[in-house]
Amino acid sequence: MQRMPRPKTTLIDPDVQLLQALGHPTRLSIVRELIGTSEVCACDFTSCCNVQQPTVSHHLRILKEAGVIGAERRGTSIFYYLLPAAAERLRSLAGELVGAPPLIAAESLRRPIRGSAAGRPS
Repeated sequence: MQRMPRPKTTLIDPDVQLLQALGHPTRLSIVRELIGTSEVCACDFTSCCNVQQPTVSHHLRILKEAGVIGAERRGTSIFYYLLPAAAERLRSLAGELVGAPPLIAAESLRRPIRGSAAGRPS
């Protein structure tokens, strides 16, 4: 009898996910567009990023999954905003680089990767 392989539960460091999400020029442009505003309509990102709407939607999804931005649907429009927790995590990471103690232990924020045996994060 052949055993079926057990699905792996792969964890991703939330700091890695955050930095990867910010590591693309289009996503960084989106975040910069959100700085200093309460919210921006998804349709307005095409002009700041110089890309088509499907590309903007792809990058918004990645930022949302990484916990960088939140979204609110109003009728047919979706408005995006920066999540304060992402800014705090970036501030903490920068502090660690200069020798400050971590504010939030990264291990306490780990969650399974999408599609792993543990299921999708909520």
